[in-house]
Order: sequence, then structure tokens, then C-alpha cells
Amino acid sequence: MATCLSVGGRTRPTRKRPGRNGECGAGRLRWEDARDRVRFEEEALELADQVYRVARRMVSSREEAEDLMQETYARAFRSWRSFQPGTNLRAWLLRILTNLNIDRGRRVQRAPDMQPLEEGDYFLYNKLEESTQAPNPDEERVLERLSQDDAVSALSAVPHDFRDAIVLVDIGDFSYNDAAQILDIPVGTVMSRLHRGRRILKRELADRAVTDGGDVT
Repeated sequence: MATCLSVGGRTRPTRKRPGRNGECGAGRLRWEDARDRVRFEEEALELADQVYRVARRMVSSREEAEDLMQETYARAFRSWRSFQPGTNLRAWLLRILTNLNIDRGRRVQRAPDMQPLEEGDYFLYNKLEESTQAPNPDEERVLERLSQDDAVSALSAVPHDFRDAIVLVDIGDFSYNDAAQILDIPVGTVMSRLHRGRRILKRELADRAVTDGGDVT
């Protein structure tokens, strides 16, 4: 704050020095800001395993998943003030993760394009679902035969939009509402993509089991 000081009959502006209370107040604000940032980073890092697990299902290799997770945390730490304390931090982090993955997919064009599917595309999936008399154990046997890499490979074959819904709801354990918020789409769209994506994934899983010498009949 500027004040006027008379020197030799002249007045000139001078800056008022903050008193002790002002200095203490500013220091306290800086300390609280630093404390809040440390707390945010600690809470965010506690979720690193969950963020990595989702990232691993979104991309085709561990290296890409690690890069994607690092990018997610770098952006989160830069934007930490935009997070509202008391809201869902995991959802906030995964929204960053999802947006980054979408941007990466657009840049390198790795994600499969969405194509209209014909009824014949669901042949192997339908074979898994044929029995209506009793629960069909074929799907469980298929899943048991598949390694982690097989599952990731099958998921990577699912078109991008459908895959994100599966990753968030089936792997990330998000509700439809949370997934809709993360993907910025209506809840009904999440449910539709999830239903269709699951069908495509079952077909891919069955296809890999048959290729590996299994029998889904």
C-alpha cells in the first residue's frame, strides 16, 4: 500500500512495509498451501496401483502403461488446485488418465476404429451363451486358460470407446454415473457401450481360447 512522505518540502510515494501480523499471515498461507499440496500428493500416490491397473488394460504394453501413468501424475500434480477436496480423487485421476489415453490414441492412431458389427461377428460369443438350461462353465474355462497378456491382448482388440467403458466399470469398479462423468458422456451411453463391449470381448476371449487349442463347444 502506497503512502506519502514529506522530504524537504516534497512529497513522494513510498511503499508501506507490512507489519508483523501481515508477514505472519502470508507465511501461514504459504505453509497451508504447501501442506495441502503434500497431502494431495500423498493421497494421489496411494492410488498409484489402481491407476496403473486401469492404464495397463487401456494400452498394449507395460511400458506404455507406465508412461501413461507417469503422464497422468505429472498432469495431476500440476493441476492439483483444481481438485475439490472431499470429492472422488480416484475418479479425478482416472478422468485425466482416460483423456490422456484418448489423446495418445488420436496421435498415434493405435486404437481400432469403431465399425458396425454384423450378427456373424458374435458367433463365438453366442456359442458361449447357447445353453439356457444350466449355467455354462465354458466361459470360466476360457478365462482360466488365458494369461494376463492374453486378456490384455483381447481387450486391446475391443474398439476404443467400448474398451474405456469396460475398463472403468468392470476393472476400475466405477459406477455407471462415475464412468459417465469420467468419459463425459450420458449414463445411457456408458451402459450401451459396456453391453456391446462385453460381447465383443467375450468373442475375442473365445477366439483366443480356440486358437490356443481350446474348445468352446
